[in-house]
Amino acid sequence: MSATPVPLEEAPILEKLISIRHRLSALKKNRESYPKTEDIISLYQETEQQVELLAVCRSEDLWSSKTRNRLNDVLDDVMSLLSLFFMSIGRNREYPAVYAQLVTVERYLEQLHQMGIYTDRVLVEIEERLVDINSIIYEERDQPDSHPTYFLDLLKKKYNKSKDALDSLLATIREVAPELKPLQDDLVELRRQLAMVAQRPCGFKASDIYPFQEKLRLIDNKKSASFPKDGPAPKGQALIFGLLEQLYEETHDLIASTDNISDSLRPIADRLKEIKGQLERLALTHRWTLRETDLYTFQVRHKSQIQSLCRIDVLSLSLSTHTQLQLQEIEKLRHNGKFRDPKQQQDVPDGQALINFLLRGCYRLITKMLSENVPVSEAIMPIHNQLSTVRRCLLEVMKWGKPDSARDLYPYQLKLASIDNMRQNGIFYDEDGNIPEGQAICVALLNECYDMLHDLMAALDDSERPI
Repeated sequence: MSATPVPLEEAPILEKLISIRHRLSALKKNRESYPKTEDIISLYQETEQQVELLAVCRSEDLWSSKTRNRLNDVLDDVMSLLSLFFMSIGRNREYPAVYAQLVTVERYLEQLHQMGIYTDRVLVEIEERLVDINSIIYEERDQPDSHPTYFLDLLKKKYNKSKDALDSLLATIREVAPELKPLQDDLVELRRQLAMVAQRPCGFKASDIYPFQEKLRLIDNKKSASFPKDGPAPKGQALIFGLLEQLYEETHDLIASTDNISDSLRPIADRLKEIKGQLERLALTHRWTLRETDLYTFQVRHKSQIQSLCRIDVLSLSLSTHTQLQLQEIEKLRHNGKFRDPKQQQDVPDGQALINFLLRGCYRLITKMLSENVPVSEAIMPIHNQLSTVRRCLLEVMKWGKPDSARDLYPYQLKLASIDNMRQNGIFYDEDGNIPEGQAICVALLNECYDMLHDLMAALDDSERPI
């Protein structure tokens, strides 16, 4: 948390925001029922009121680093939770839902910048996400005052910061001369493979890294043929040299970490492996089991826990590996690009590359899951998931021509009929009789499935069609 004391006039606002955070946390932990739209909207409006009061206290200078204190940390937590809850209730196209996505994109870009190696494909995916976020932030609305400009100002600042960071990364890739592009592609692919080895759940051996060093030497020898001896240096030469140097450093660091990773980094690496494993499991099953608010667990800050985790005392280390270590707090342990020993700041412990690879992997998974979210409320997400599955199955059937008989289509008919029967007057209601967000998407999926089923039935011979 911030060390700056909270002024007396801001203390009531802090207390109110802490109360809101507690109530949001209680909703997040409640797995017995879906979050209700009115509860989320009410908590958001309460937060808006506190932000307006804070703006008065700070003379409209809300987001300056000079005024930042513990209240800002609590407000960040509240806004992150609210953002994820807005996604949970299917309100993805509203301002609050954008906050968590922007925070994740911002940190992911920072991590890519720290690592120094990235591909066009990764950056284009982020670019597409920012284009969508831009349309939400700058979209004109019928009720422009429905959200205070303080929130909009913060979103615009975060968006602009992420856009500038993305443009900078894209420039470094797109300004490479054509004759150096194959070298760059080889280095990026090599690093991708190295990252896969470094992030193995079961760990890796030094012998797993040696082949990468040999490939680096071959690329290093090959680069001399790409650089002209006379005349100006081609664009991107400095980038190629930088990538080579960084990969050499990372392979050496990974080899060193297999023998004796620093005690100060070992608990961080262990916790990151645990977090990454949890995220990978969520990525496999999130369409069925993930609540967007579950991602908050991997983003919130508990600095005291991080500090206890980074003690050199061996007993503390063994006990601290189960602590809730959060990604953004891990990054705060980096100074001048390196993770330092908290007791000896001048030392650069072994294991830097491993921590960076694991951090980047975690951010990539979170970004992927947030980008795949659909604007459907949790209350009818099971219906959406079932329809999506039926649609995929029908597409596979159509891919292979027509079914052998009408009997093969009966399971799909029964499933669609059971889902259709859940509607009342054409509407999917939740258990409390409310109309959740995402009706149009679910109905469109249902109709698409019916259309595909009708086409498949029509493809059968007359003798195979049911009477």
